[in-house]
Parts: sequence; structure tokens; C-alpha cells
Amino acid sequence: MRRTAGKTTRATRLVAALMTLALLAAACGGDDDEAAPEAAEQGAAEPATSDGTDDDDGSAAAEPAASDDDDASADDDEGSATSEPATSDDDEGSAAAEPMRFEGVDVEVLTFTGPQIAEPLQRYAPVFNELTGANVQVTTVPFGELYNNILTDAATGTNSFDAWVFAPQWIVDFAVPGYVEDLTDRVAADAALEWGDVAPFFRDFSATFEGSVYTIPLDGDFHMVYYRSDVLEDAGLDPPATWDEYLEVAGAVHGTDMNGDGEGDYGSCISKARGQQSYWWITSIAAPYIQSQGTSAGAFFDVDDLTPLVTNEGFIRALEVYAATGEYGPPEENNHGVGDSRGLFTSGRCALTLDWGDIGPLAADPENSQVVDQVGSLVTPGSREVIDAGGRLVPCDSASCPHAVDGVNHAPFASFGGWSGGINANSDDLVKDAAFAFLSYVSQPAQANRDVTVGATGFNPYRTSQFENLDNWVDAGMSRAAAEDYLGAIGASLASPNMVLDLRVPQNQRYQGVVLDTVLAQFVAGELTAEEAASEIYDQWEEITEELGRDGQLAAYRNTLNVSR
Repeated sequence: MRRTAGKTTRATRLVAALMTLALLAAACGGDDDEAAPEAAEQGAAEPATSDGTDDDDGSAAAEPAASDDDDASADDDEGSATSEPATSDDDEGSAAAEPMRFEGVDVEVLTFTGPQIAEPLQRYAPVFNELTGANVQVTTVPFGELYNNILTDAATGTNSFDAWVFAPQWIVDFAVPGYVEDLTDRVAADAALEWGDVAPFFRDFSATFEGSVYTIPLDGDFHMVYYRSDVLEDAGLDPPATWDEYLEVAGAVHGTDMNGDGEGDYGSCISKARGQQSYWWITSIAAPYIQSQGTSAGAFFDVDDLTPLVTNEGFIRALEVYAATGEYGPPEENNHGVGDSRGLFTSGRCALTLDWGDIGPLAADPENSQVVDQVGSLVTPGSREVIDAGGRLVPCDSASCPHAVDGVNHAPFASFGGWSGGINANSDDLVKDAAFAFLSYVSQPAQANRDVTVGATGFNPYRTSQFENLDNWVDAGMSRAAAEDYLGAIGASLASPNMVLDLRVPQNQRYQGVVLDTVLAQFVAGELTAEEAASEIYDQWEEITEELGRDGQLAAYRNTLNVSR
């Protein structure tokens, strides 16, 4: 892991990534109905339960390094909510197309406890009221309760909310029983939304189900690894290309004073608390050991019989890596939510971290970050070994790792898919119109292209213009080099032919948010060995599959991956 020559430049990586964005429509299936996964023939999903989803104090709801009010405010920015979005005379989606056309209309929106994600919704509500007359109220709940709150509200006919901002992978449980509105026609009629500017993956996969649009993207999510460039430079180390190298780097710098306070700091910070979004990390670690033949191979289940891909040597190795990162982390890491790890990183206390795109703008905020211009961004590390047909780890070669780069198989994970807004199909028509106009307004480039540059919003890049226009990032405080590095890592992840799609089968929240989350918490607490944890996940996932019907679940999984049989 000592520093070597010949690394790809930031600018080269960004240019290459941008060139591939135009090709992503074909990779995602473009406008063809085949690109959208078909639903299994399931009824309404039952609300999932877990005794670990009610402890939200340190969850993703935990505050990240806060943004200055001036940074988060919409009052003094030309691209803010106070700016009128592009309009056309026949545009039904633009908030300003027909001033005050929603006078007195109440719109109830549900999302998770902020400040991330909820912050821009709450900030734009009064601005939208001034533009249209609509009264938008934003209610928040802990992340661990969001899925069940939405599902229960819709399934019971309570219909307390007119719109929800949620994980797009959950759409399978909301669209099949008819709880969420088909937005296809509204999107097509809304010029101000600039739908073609939404990057193909988020437009054609995250927002689309069975050929119809059901959500408006507000955010784009990929896992990345962030590293302290100054710390690694001083230690003579290269950024890690594999998860083994991640552990080597973390171990080499652990205990080093990284923020000048005279105290030893941490080689790695990865949040591991139960009920607080931590269960997504394991897939980013396991994916390069498991998926090597391209996106359609899948990283969760066997595409032939839906047996879980968790008892093989690759997943067990990933569990071992996951546990080992804790040896170089803060003492209470098993109780940390993502807000905690972000705060530690931006305060200069961590050399490495695994996160979504939020770290980039948070680290560049001079008011709240001690690591401005000292952070690099990476496609998630890979592996020089992958599993064979028998589940054994074998060295990468041209056959086993056809997409490898310098002998390393990378499998960047489109984790979560990006927060998106959907509309309750049972709300009154005028309320639906107002809810759509609000979600469109938040997503329009005039607002969104600034919001993604502000860490406190929780919104990460998802529009092509957000990748192409570096000036917005520089104006927000990033150096041009940092912006190229950050956007290049996201773009390279989007362009990867071995990208991992998040699980999108009926009741995926039970597989991941209940079973996986619970077993991982038991594993890092030392209650289970890696082998025992893998077996427990396997058995419980099999139980869910048998309960819901293997054939239907398998069909949904294959359709998600564009697999034909």
C-alpha cells in the first residue's frame, strides 16, 4: 500500500465518467418497459416489525455537521427556492405557472426525521405557499419507522398523508396494491421538471416501476469511500483499492493525531448502530467478492432459484472485514448512526469512512469542517478474489473478473437509490396536483442544483447538469479539484458495468431492514460468529421467500436485474 506512480487524474476520471452518463439509458433499459422491474403477483405487503427500529436518537436522523443558516437558506441564492423555475404557458407542473392556483389546499408530506432530507422540504414549504397558495406540512418519523408508517397509513385507508419521501426500492410494496399514484402523464406534461436532465439510472430505474413513473427523484445515492488525503500522504500510502487494503491503511494510521489536538484518532469510522441505516454497508463490502459478471448477475440471490448469496466464502469474508473495521474505529462505533460517523470525519478524527455522497459537501463547508480540501473520494474498494460456482473464493482472472481494473473486481452499490417523492393515490385530485407541483418544484434544477452542494440537505447529485457544471460546486465552497474528484467517483460508480442494484423485490424491507439489520447487530456485538451470522441470514431470508412465494419473488428479482429465463 505504499504510494505508487501512474494514478488516474481526477479530471480524467471525471471526463470519462461524464462520457458514460449518456450511455446509461441503454444500460438501464432506456424507455423500454423491460428496464423497469415487473412486480411479483403479490398482494399488499404486511407492515414489517422489528424490536430494533424504535431507537432513533443516534440514527440517520442524527444531525450531521450542521450547515450555517446562510448556506442552507434560500433567501440569498440565485438558484434558491425564491427563484422562479423555468416555466411554459402550458406547463402544469411549474409552481409559478398559475400563481395561487392551490390557494387553501393542504398537502401533508411524510418523511424521516432530519435535518437531512426533511430540511429542504421544510424550507421550501413556505416558499411554495407564497408561489401557489398551497399549505404544505412536513411530518417526520425515525427512519426505522418510516416504511411501516407509510404502509400502514395506506393499507388501512387512514390516508393521513398525501405524499411521502422515501426509499424508491420500497415502491414495489406501494405500487402493486395501488397505494401510490402513477405520475407518468404528469411528468410528461411538466417542462419545468426537466425530466431529461435526471440521470438515466435515477430516471429509468429508481423512479420507474413496470414502465410507469411513480416517484420524483430528489436525491442520488451511491456508497463511496472517503479518505484523508493529507493523512495518507504523510504516511506514504495510496488510497485503498481493495477491502484488504482498506484495513491495511486503517491499521497503519490508527492512533495518529489527525486534527492537531494532541489526541490519537481513528483509522476508520463506519456507523454500525441497529435501526439506523447501517445494514446497507455490508452489501458494499460483500459485493465485489460475490458479483463479478456484471449487474445482471445480482449480489443478493441466485438468479436461478433465489437461494441467498450469504453462506459463501465471499460474504463470510465481508463479515470479517466489517468486524475488523471496528478495531480501528471509535469505542462506541456499534452504537453510532451515520450522523455520528459524519461528524467524526468532518471534525478531522477519521482517516477513512464509508458513506453516501453527503461527506463531499459536508467536508467542504469551512464553517463546520476541519478537513476542507483534505478529502479524497473513491469508488468503493474491490477484491482480487471472487466466489466461484461453488461459493469458494478464487483469484481474479479474465474469466472470473471480466470487468476488473488492474486485477481488482469493483462492484459499486447503488445503495438506497436516492430519496424520492411519491403521491398517495387516494388523495383528492386537487391535492394530488398540489403535491406533485411541490415535489416537482423541489426537484427542478433551479432548486436542486444548489441543494446537492449543501451537505445539510442530505441530497446528493442525480441530475446530469449537476455533474457537468462544476461552478455550482465551486461556488458552494469546494475547490475545483475536490469537485472533480467527488463527482468523478460518483460518475464512475454510475458507469460501472458491474454496478450492484439494491434489492427491489416485494417486502425487501423485511429482508434488509429487519433480518439483515438485526443479525448484523448481533454479529458486531459478538453474539454470533461470521459463519453463524451468515447461516441466520440465509435461514430467515428463506423463510420470507417461502412465505411470500418463491416463484413470484424470483420473477421480481430477475426482472429487477433484466434477467430473462
